[in-house]
Amino acid sequence: MTTPVEYIVIEFPGNQFNGDVVPALAELIDNGTVRLIDLLFVTKDSSGSVGWFELGDLDSEVAAAFELLEGEIGGLVSEEDAQEVAANLSENSSAAILVWENTWAERFAEAVVGSAGQVVAHERIPAVVVAAAMAALEEA
Repeated sequence: MTTPVEYIVIEFPGNQFNGDVVPALAELIDNGTVRLIDLLFVTKDSSGSVGWFELGDLDSEVAAAFELLEGEIGGLVSEEDAQEVAANLSENSSAAILVWENTWAERFAEAVVGSAGQVVAHERIPAVVVAAAMAALEEA
């Protein structure tokens, strides 16, 4: 695999995950922007007890929303990963851990490899940092 693979952790305060993000994710998958590799859910109740579960373990109402997703999902996110996410979760919250391949970058990644290039740095800049920098440029 030469294309970049990323993960994202999305926290849902109050353990109120309802699946509304699934159609947007399905659109990214359907149009070839990303390929979903893994998906794991982590929960922390109000007493701090932690649990995690995979897609097949969801209750039927939430699981139905995820039927839109195509791909082979599972096995990459470890128990250690889930524990690390849980340690940073607020009480009475849940999180979705998603791992995806950025298939949109396939041609570019192949060109880099074909040119004997190597990625030596890659970092996502938070939108709020970019917005602040752009605003500062406009004021200057």
